[in-house]
Amino acid sequence: MLICSREVVEHICLLKANKNISEDEEKEMLDYLYTSQYQMRGMVAISLGQISGEAKEDYTHAVFMRFGSKEDLAKLYENPPYLQVMKKHVLPYCHGLMNVDYESEVEDDILHIFRKGEEYNYGVEFVLLIAFVEAAIGEAVEDALMSLQELTEEHPSLILQCTQGSNFNSKTSEEYTHGAVMRFRSSEAFEIFLSSSRYRDVWESKLQPIARKTLAIHFCVDPVGTEIM
Repeated sequence: MLICSREVVEHICLLKANKNISEDEEKEMLDYLYTSQYQMRGMVAISLGQISGEAKEDYTHAVFMRFGSKEDLAKLYENPPYLQVMKKHVLPYCHGLMNVDYESEVEDDILHIFRKGEEYNYGVEFVLLIAFVEAAIGEAVEDALMSLQELTEEHPSLILQCTQGSNFNSKTSEEYTHGAVMRFRSSEAFEIFLSSSRYRDVWESKLQPIARKTLAIHFCVDPVGTEIM
Protein backbone atom coordinates (compact mmCIF):
# COMPACT_ATOMS: atom_id res chain seq x y z
CA MET A 1 0.00 0.00 0.00
CA LEU A 2 1.43 3.35 -1.09
CA ILE A 3 1.51 5.92 1.72
CA CYS A 4 1.37 9.53 0.57
CA SER A 5 3.51 12.05 2.39
CA ARG A 6 3.38 15.78 3.07
CA GLU A 7 6.31 18.17 3.41
CA VAL A 8 6.64 19.96 6.75
CA VAL A 9 9.18 22.26 8.37
CA GLU A 10 10.35 21.48 11.91
CA HIS A 11 11.60 24.10 14.39
CA ILE A 12 13.54 23.11 17.51
CA CYS A 13 14.35 25.66 20.21
CA LEU A 14 16.50 24.66 23.18
CA LEU A 15 16.56 27.00 26.19
CA LYS A 16 18.99 27.49 29.06
CA ALA A 17 16.85 28.62 31.99
CA ASN A 18 18.45 30.52 34.85
CA LYS A 19 19.17 28.42 37.92
CA ASN A 20 17.05 30.67 40.12
CA ILE A 21 13.91 30.42 38.00
CA SER A 22 10.87 29.73 40.18
CA GLU A 23 8.15 27.16 39.47
CA ASP A 24 5.66 29.94 38.73
CA GLU A 25 8.07 31.66 36.34
CA GLU A 26 8.80 28.37 34.58
CA LYS A 27 5.09 27.58 34.21
CA GLU A 28 4.38 31.07 32.90
CA MET A 29 7.22 30.81 30.38
CA LEU A 30 6.01 27.45 29.04
CA ASP A 31 2.35 28.50 28.99
CA TYR A 32 3.10 31.64 26.99
CA LEU A 33 5.25 29.69 24.54
CA TYR A 34 2.59 27.03 24.12
CA THR A 35 -0.29 29.44 23.59
CA SER A 36 1.68 31.51 21.08
CA GLN A 37 0.40 28.98 18.52
CA TYR A 38 -3.01 30.64 18.66
CA GLN A 39 -1.55 33.83 17.24
CA MET A 40 0.63 32.13 14.64
CA ARG A 41 -0.74 31.24 11.22
CA GLY A 42 1.09 28.38 9.62
CA MET A 43 2.05 26.61 12.85
CA VAL A 44 0.38 23.20 12.79
CA ALA A 45 1.80 21.51 15.91
CA ILE A 46 3.73 22.28 19.08
CA SER A 47 5.12 20.43 22.09
CA LEU A 48 7.42 21.59 24.84
CA GLY A 49 8.69 20.74 28.29
CA GLN A 50 11.48 20.51 30.80
CA ILE A 51 14.34 18.33 29.60
CA SER A 52 14.47 15.06 31.53
CA GLY A 53 17.56 13.49 33.00
CA GLU A 54 20.96 15.10 33.26
CA ALA A 55 21.21 18.57 31.69
CA LYS A 56 23.44 18.64 28.61
CA GLU A 57 25.28 21.81 27.64
CA ASP A 58 23.13 23.57 30.27
CA TYR A 59 19.95 23.19 28.18
CA THR A 60 16.94 22.88 30.48
CA HIS A 61 13.84 23.19 28.26
CA ALA A 62 12.92 22.28 24.70
CA VAL A 63 10.27 23.59 22.31
CA PHE A 64 9.21 21.79 19.13
CA MET A 65 7.08 23.56 16.52
CA ARG A 66 5.88 22.36 13.12
CA PHE A 67 5.09 24.65 10.20
CA GLY A 68 3.53 24.04 6.82
CA SER A 69 6.32 25.71 4.87
CA LYS A 70 9.59 27.64 5.11
CA GLU A 71 7.62 30.82 4.50
CA ASP A 72 5.42 30.10 7.52
CA LEU A 73 8.48 29.45 9.68
CA ALA A 74 10.11 32.70 8.51
CA LYS A 75 7.11 34.58 9.87
CA LEU A 76 7.82 33.14 13.32
CA TYR A 77 11.01 35.17 13.60
CA GLU A 78 9.10 38.34 12.68
CA ASN A 79 5.77 37.70 14.44
CA PRO A 80 5.11 40.61 16.89
CA PRO A 81 3.13 38.58 19.49
CA TYR A 82 5.77 35.84 19.49
CA LEU A 83 8.60 38.37 19.77
CA GLN A 84 6.78 39.93 22.75
CA VAL A 85 6.45 36.50 24.38
CA MET A 86 10.17 35.95 23.94
CA LYS A 87 11.05 39.42 25.21
CA LYS A 88 8.75 39.48 28.26
CA HIS A 89 8.25 35.86 29.27
CA VAL A 90 11.23 33.83 28.02
CA LEU A 91 14.48 35.78 27.73
CA PRO A 92 14.24 37.30 31.25
CA TYR A 93 14.36 33.76 32.64
CA CYS A 94 17.01 32.32 30.28
CA HIS A 95 20.68 32.93 29.61
CA GLY A 96 20.90 31.22 26.25
CA LEU A 97 19.01 29.47 23.46
CA MET A 98 19.59 27.65 20.18
CA ASN A 99 17.32 27.11 17.17
CA VAL A 100 17.54 24.32 14.61
CA ASP A 101 15.24 24.18 11.57
CA TYR A 102 14.88 21.47 8.95
CA GLU A 103 12.53 20.21 6.25
CA SER A 104 11.06 16.72 6.40
CA GLU A 105 8.03 14.63 5.41
CA VAL A 106 5.21 13.03 7.36
CA GLU A 107 2.30 10.81 6.44
CA ASP A 108 -0.35 12.85 4.61
CA ASP A 109 -2.94 12.31 7.30
CA ILE A 110 -4.49 15.15 9.29
CA LEU A 111 -3.85 13.48 12.67
CA HIS A 112 -0.16 12.93 11.90
CA ILE A 113 0.39 16.32 10.27
CA PHE A 114 -1.21 18.24 13.14
CA ARG A 115 -0.20 15.67 15.78
CA LYS A 116 -3.74 15.48 17.08
CA GLY A 117 -5.74 12.73 18.73
CA GLU A 118 -5.37 10.75 21.93
CA GLU A 119 -2.10 9.14 20.82
CA TYR A 120 -0.38 12.53 20.68
CA ASN A 121 -1.66 13.83 24.03
CA TYR A 122 1.08 12.09 25.98
CA GLY A 123 4.44 10.45 25.38
CA VAL A 124 8.10 11.38 25.10
CA GLU A 125 9.69 13.75 22.59
CA PHE A 126 13.25 12.74 21.68
CA VAL A 127 15.42 15.39 20.01
CA LEU A 128 18.69 14.35 18.38
CA LEU A 129 21.06 16.98 16.96
CA ILE A 130 24.12 15.92 14.99
CA ALA A 131 27.11 17.76 13.55
CA PHE A 132 28.50 15.51 10.85
CA VAL A 133 32.14 15.87 9.86
CA GLU A 134 32.47 17.85 6.66
CA ALA A 135 34.17 15.01 4.81
CA ALA A 136 31.15 12.77 5.44
CA ILE A 137 28.52 15.13 4.01
CA GLY A 138 26.92 13.28 1.12
CA GLU A 139 26.28 9.56 0.68
CA ALA A 140 27.61 8.55 4.12
CA VAL A 141 25.25 10.96 5.88
CA GLU A 142 22.31 9.97 3.70
CA ASP A 143 22.98 6.30 4.41
CA ALA A 144 23.22 6.91 8.17
CA LEU A 145 20.00 8.92 8.30
CA MET A 146 18.19 6.40 6.11
CA SER A 147 19.25 3.62 8.49
CA LEU A 148 17.89 5.62 11.42
CA GLN A 149 14.62 6.32 9.61
CA GLU A 150 14.16 2.67 8.64
CA LEU A 151 14.86 1.63 12.21
CA THR A 152 12.12 3.89 13.58
CA GLU A 153 9.66 2.61 10.97
CA GLU A 154 10.31 -0.92 12.22
CA HIS A 155 8.84 -0.02 15.62
CA PRO A 156 5.36 1.49 15.17
CA SER A 157 4.35 0.07 18.55
CA LEU A 158 7.00 2.30 20.17
CA ILE A 159 7.27 5.34 17.90
CA LEU A 160 4.38 7.44 16.61
CA GLN A 161 6.42 9.59 14.27
CA CYS A 162 9.97 10.47 13.27
CA THR A 163 11.23 13.37 11.17
CA GLN A 164 14.77 14.36 10.28
CA GLY A 165 16.61 16.71 7.99
CA SER A 166 19.43 19.13 7.31
CA ASN A 167 19.57 22.26 9.47
CA PHE A 168 19.08 25.33 7.29
CA ASN A 169 19.15 27.84 10.18
CA SER A 170 22.67 29.22 9.94
CA LYS A 171 21.71 32.47 11.69
CA THR A 172 21.23 31.04 15.18
CA SER A 173 22.94 27.66 15.01
CA GLU A 174 25.96 26.55 13.06
CA GLU A 175 26.86 23.93 15.67
CA TYR A 176 24.67 21.16 14.27
CA THR A 177 24.21 20.16 10.64
CA HIS A 178 21.18 17.89 11.10
CA GLY A 179 18.25 17.34 13.45
CA ALA A 180 15.75 14.60 14.19
CA VAL A 181 12.63 14.44 16.36
CA MET A 182 10.99 11.19 17.43
CA ARG A 183 7.67 11.01 19.29
CA PHE A 184 7.52 7.94 21.51
CA ARG A 185 4.25 6.55 22.80
CA SER A 186 5.46 6.40 26.40
CA SER A 187 8.50 6.57 28.66
CA GLU A 188 8.63 2.78 28.59
CA ALA A 189 8.68 2.77 24.78
CA PHE A 190 11.49 5.32 24.81
CA GLU A 191 13.60 3.22 27.17
CA ILE A 192 12.98 0.01 25.19
CA PHE A 193 14.07 1.63 21.93
CA LEU A 194 17.22 3.32 23.22
CA SER A 195 18.37 0.18 25.01
CA SER A 196 17.75 -2.09 22.01
CA SER A 197 20.66 -3.74 20.24
CA ARG A 198 19.38 -2.53 16.84
CA TYR A 199 19.52 1.12 17.90
CA ARG A 200 22.98 0.69 19.39
CA ASP A 201 24.13 -0.98 16.19
CA VAL A 202 22.86 1.86 13.97
CA TRP A 203 24.35 4.41 16.34
CA GLU A 204 27.76 2.77 16.63
CA SER A 205 28.16 1.64 13.01
CA LYS A 206 26.42 4.41 11.06
CA LEU A 207 26.09 7.65 13.04
CA GLN A 208 28.90 7.84 15.57
CA PRO A 209 31.81 7.22 13.13
CA ILE A 210 30.91 10.28 11.02
CA ALA A 211 29.61 12.58 13.76
CA ARG A 212 31.79 15.37 15.09
CA LYS A 213 29.32 16.28 17.82
CA THR A 214 25.89 15.10 19.00
CA LEU A 215 23.25 16.28 21.45
CA ALA A 216 20.40 14.00 22.54
CA ILE A 217 17.68 15.25 24.86
CA HIS A 218 14.14 14.21 25.69
CA PHE A 219 11.14 15.55 27.54
CA CYS A 220 7.76 14.23 28.59
CA VAL A 221 4.71 15.54 26.77
CA ASP A 222 1.78 16.66 28.89
CA PRO A 223 -1.15 18.92 27.97
CA VAL A 224 -0.29 22.51 28.94
CA GLY A 225 -1.43 26.01 28.07
CA THR A 226 -5.15 25.32 28.10
CA GLU A 227 -6.01 29.01 28.02
CA ILE A 228 -4.87 31.77 25.71
CA MET A 229 -2.65 34.06 27.74
